[in-house]
Amino acid sequence: MFQPAATAFDAATPVGEARLAEILGAFSYALDLTEGQPAGHSVRAAWIGTYVGLAAGLGDAELADCLYAVLLKDLGCSSNAARVADLFLGDDRTLKHGFKLIGPDGADFLAFIAVEVGAQEEAAARQAALDHLHGNAAPILAGFIQTRCTQGAGIAKRLRFSDRVADGIAALDEHWDGGGLPRGLSGTAIPLLSRIALLAQVADVFFMAGGPDRAMAEVAARSGSWLDPDLAAIFAELASDPAFWTQLSAPDIDARLFALEPAQARVAVDETWLDDIAIAFGQVIDAKSPYTGGHSERVALLTDRVGAHLGIAAPERRRLVRCAMLHDIGKLGVSNRILDKPGRLDPQEWAVMQGHAQATTDILSRIGVMRDMALIAGSHHERLDGSGYPLGLDENTISMETRIVSVADFFDALTADRPYRAAMPADQALSIMACEVGDAIDGDCFDALDAIVAEGLPEAPLPAMPDVLAG
Repeated sequence: MFQPAATAFDAATPVGEARLAEILGAFSYALDLTEGQPAGHSVRAAWIGTYVGLAAGLGDAELADCLYAVLLKDLGCSSNAARVADLFLGDDRTLKHGFKLIGPDGADFLAFIAVEVGAQEEAAARQAALDHLHGNAAPILAGFIQTRCTQGAGIAKRLRFSDRVADGIAALDEHWDGGGLPRGLSGTAIPLLSRIALLAQVADVFFMAGGPDRAMAEVAARSGSWLDPDLAAIFAELASDPAFWTQLSAPDIDARLFALEPAQARVAVDETWLDDIAIAFGQVIDAKSPYTGGHSERVALLTDRVGAHLGIAAPERRRLVRCAMLHDIGKLGVSNRILDKPGRLDPQEWAVMQGHAQATTDILSRIGVMRDMALIAGSHHERLDGSGYPLGLDENTISMETRIVSVADFFDALTADRPYRAAMPADQALSIMACEVGDAIDGDCFDALDAIVAEGLPEAPLPAMPDVLAG
């Protein structure tokens, strides 16, 4: 029978300290965006996984690792978004949401693509995509998952997690019967945390799609094929109590997760730790599109140099660089069919694209130790003349910090390849930007950028971000 764990949670977090779970739990909402999942999916899955782990008798250290492996299971998923959109000729977020609802039979996948692939495309393009997928389904799926595994495990290491957490993320899509990917592991050769994470994912996906009965039915149906039968039996016992589902669907599910003992560990939120988090999620952001590779890092580097030129002290500049690293986190919620479109966006697409700025503010606002960055990062498309977005701020309300990030973002957007044009030379970009001084961008920030470009921008590879973030 399900029993809520004893907790010692208080809502007030001392200044200078934070629960690691709270910080990364807030960032997990960005991972939900890129997977097309209802907000809070990762948090709910972590809550399910933690209770399964408790009932399975995991020790304290392994239980804490279980919570983080499930919470961050989708760390690598942005890395295959562009490929999904391209091969399936559709909205990657919608497709990914649909993938998770496919049944355990391979025929279910074929039925899914027959309906979803190229649904809005011309018949010839749609048929060509279907033919390609039918002839290459196995290697295509293996490639998707291998990319996700490698990226996710690497980012987990960047976040200082153990091999156990990284391995748990890497083997999320392995199945108990050996029919999973990418390595075809089976039984107890699959890391325990991966087995728990997959069960928790299935349970929450189907709970949100059809309620408790459907979630329990799907876990039972996949027991012994996808899922560890012993863990499925533990879940069935927990899920038989209505209180399990009442807590899972509670509006304060985040607080309930963070109140569990494995999430109670407090860490000193030092500058280096926050640097690592910013860098790691900058990698998640930039992996979303082939046209944004390295964008967050370059904007951060330019932000640092413009800030230094304007006399901003190193400690303040370090925090500003983190804003720059995270300024596009809201783009994880934008389909690659829009991000990578080679032509002009239509009004509906443009409205979706504009929404990424507010999403950035919303995500960073969830993170207590980064809350002061939220509006700075989310306002990078505001203009001095008041015609920007999302809030229509103007020269009287746009902070200097935002102006610095904006000029760095503007310059990198012009000097990097985009789906609709090739990268511009620096002098051409500066000429275009000069015409926007006073309307879109700040004159002092532009002058600083101009001077920096004249001094010579670093050649690739760029200086390591930790050196910049260290001030």
